[in-house]
Amino acid sequence: MDENLKRQILAIMDAHRIMTVATLRPDGWPQATTVGFAHEDLTLYFLCGTQSQKAKNLAGDARVSITIDHDEPQVMKIAGLSMAALANRIEDANEAERVMGLLIARYPEQGQSPGELPPANAVAIFKVTPIVISLLDYAKGFGHAELVRC
Repeated sequence: MDENLKRQILAIMDAHRIMTVATLRPDGWPQATTVGFAHEDLTLYFLCGTQSQKAKNLAGDARVSITIDHDEPQVMKIAGLSMAALANRIEDANEAERVMGLLIARYPEQGQSPGELPPANAVAIFKVTPIVISLLDYAKGFGHAELVRC
């Protein structure tokens, strides 16, 4: 992977804390939802309720599509990420606690008092491994994207 493109991808991940995750429902329809996330290098992590539709969808099919971006009043300044990835639930308790620490660090305003954050065993925590990332940068031309295979 080109190091310049990787730096740009990581800069976008660093600058944003929410992403849209599209999962596949059992009936074949996609379902897109917004989640908070943390990342280590190109690996992303998010959590959701254990009984949520996302968790149920991902139990049946780990494939996801993700976008990370923000509202931009000038169309030709749109920049963001779109990716195809695999999202797998973290089952190991130690890994879940470690990732929960990453999420807490990413959202320090949430506090750490009892009741403000769910315990790691009350949520489904997912590790997202990108397969292909599309780096969008309309400043280089309408619809411009650099495709990066991971």
